[in-house]
Amino acid sequence: MKIYFRILSYAPGLVSRLIKFLVFALLGCFFSAGYLALTMPMLKVLFDSNVSKVVPTPPSDFALSEEFFRSTFDYYFIRVIQDYGPHTTLLFICLGIVVLMFIGNTFRYLERMAASRLRVDVVKNMRMDLFSSVTKLHIGYFNDQRKGDLMSRFTNDMAEVEASVMNSLKSVLKEPITILVYLGVLFTISVKLTLFTLILLPITGGVVAEIIKRLKKRAKQSQESMGRIVNILDETFSGMRVIMAFNARNFILKKIDDETSFHRKVNLSISRKNELSSPLSEVLGVIIVAVILYYGGNLVLGGSGELQPEQFMGFLVFYASLIQPAKNFSNGITSLQKGTIAAERIFNVIDLQPAIQNKPNAKKLTSFDQHISFKQVSFAYDTEKVLKNINLTIPKGKTLALVGPSGGGKSTLADLVPRFYDPTEGEVLIDGISLTDYDLESVRQHIGVVTQESILFNDTIFNNIAFGMPHVSEADVIQAAKIANAHDFIVQTENGYQTLIGERGSKLSGGQRQRLSIARAVLKNPPILILDEATSALDSESEKLVQEALFNLMKNRTSIVIAHRLSTIQHADEIVVIQNGTIAEHGTHDQLNSQNGLYRKLVSIQNTD
Repeated sequence: MKIYFRILSYAPGLVSRLIKFLVFALLGCFFSAGYLALTMPMLKVLFDSNVSKVVPTPPSDFALSEEFFRSTFDYYFIRVIQDYGPHTTLLFICLGIVVLMFIGNTFRYLERMAASRLRVDVVKNMRMDLFSSVTKLHIGYFNDQRKGDLMSRFTNDMAEVEASVMNSLKSVLKEPITILVYLGVLFTISVKLTLFTLILLPITGGVVAEIIKRLKKRAKQSQESMGRIVNILDETFSGMRVIMAFNARNFILKKIDDETSFHRKVNLSISRKNELSSPLSEVLGVIIVAVILYYGGNLVLGGSGELQPEQFMGFLVFYASLIQPAKNFSNGITSLQKGTIAAERIFNVIDLQPAIQNKPNAKKLTSFDQHISFKQVSFAYDTEKVLKNINLTIPKGKTLALVGPSGGGKSTLADLVPRFYDPTEGEVLIDGISLTDYDLESVRQHIGVVTQESILFNDTIFNNIAFGMPHVSEADVIQAAKIANAHDFIVQTENGYQTLIGERGSKLSGGQRQRLSIARAVLKNPPILILDEATSALDSESEKLVQEALFNLMKNRTSIVIAHRLSTIQHADEIVVIQNGTIAEHGTHDQLNSQNGLYRKLVSIQNTD
């Protein structure tokens, strides 16, 4: 129940809304019980011809007791029969049943609307909390986790939680009220018969509880399997070109067939248990009704007056009405089990603490004035160090190029500046103050990043350039596009700056996508730039345009450039050669090229190519 109440806590004003829900549910139950209770006097009118000859006994002094209310009702009921006759009395009873049913169903509607409002608020706020928590996590988390599994938590798991909240409010919170009200009425009819009934009920409850216990494990397996299916779908749709090029369609079909077969097996097991609980409890319910018929019938036939025929029929009506709420309650518990398993998967992500966090009272980075420094910096993703004892200083306004073999740690070193990761050892400083002492967002406001893979969104060109920067004027966006050599191709598109570019910019060429990324960085106007292989995936013509745009972007800025094409970084103020996580060489292009080291070797290899 702890997880269940945590789910409900996402509804604002939970206590007042639950009280409102329970009040509506309680009133609905009372009025429903009222029209069912009117069946007993109706039966008395229909089958007891002597009722009109009975001399009514006036009720005793007021008292909060069953005897007072029963005697008061009997007195006025007999008076109505004697004054108006059985036919008119029967009409009054029927009208009373209709009125009470109408009022009861009105409260039932209000109760369901209260539950629906609570449900939609819970789901919306819970989904936003999950999204907010995910966006705070460090970059490494997304490298370790399947994207499809994360998406499954937003969709399938959230749908389970939504169904669980709705079903549980109606079944787990409301139905016990109905059961208690109806049981109270049954006790007023016959204490002995009701106690006999309660002895039989645990048989049904025990069977259903055992089914629910076995259901929980399967529900967890079903959610995890759906996460894997979504992940396969995401990888398939993203990599369709590769799948077709390598004739891997059958391989992918086999992969998803295996997973969907497992998901089918688990869901079939869940369905078997779900579907078994209802008919099994119904069969047990009918057996119990048969036993009650026999036992109660003997009480009536005994002639002791302990139980009147109309009372016994009323008892059966209420008991029959009690079976459906009891079934709803058991089904609600089953649904709640599935919902709490899904909620656990969601809360596992929400409860993750971001590896990169602000210190208490972290100071704002208001300006970058001097230099970026790496002091004794080492970093490891797991246990093996990717960077080892890096010492480096980048003065303001200078360009630092990072080169070297793949896997040497160049991108990791650059990722430490915007605090995508924090060093395992040592520290990175801006103007002599450790990055960990600064507010994280204020640091990133001073940094622009252009990567090898252009990260664009399924939106207009204008919104992609102005991404994350509200209230930007069209003139500023156009100026940024001109600096990035993007304006000419933009105005030739169908709707200019309002052209939709498709998922991940699929309607544009690689060079066009890259120039939009550069325009976005130009518009942000950061003092620090990180360019990670920004031209390596382009053809010669596109590279020339992008390289020119990068030169425009890098003017008067502090830049960290990662490049494999060494011809693009010969202008750098300093070139650092990274090999196996350490600085192998550093200096200008001319200095390094004059030495017989790794840099010269890399240059000669590329010149040969």
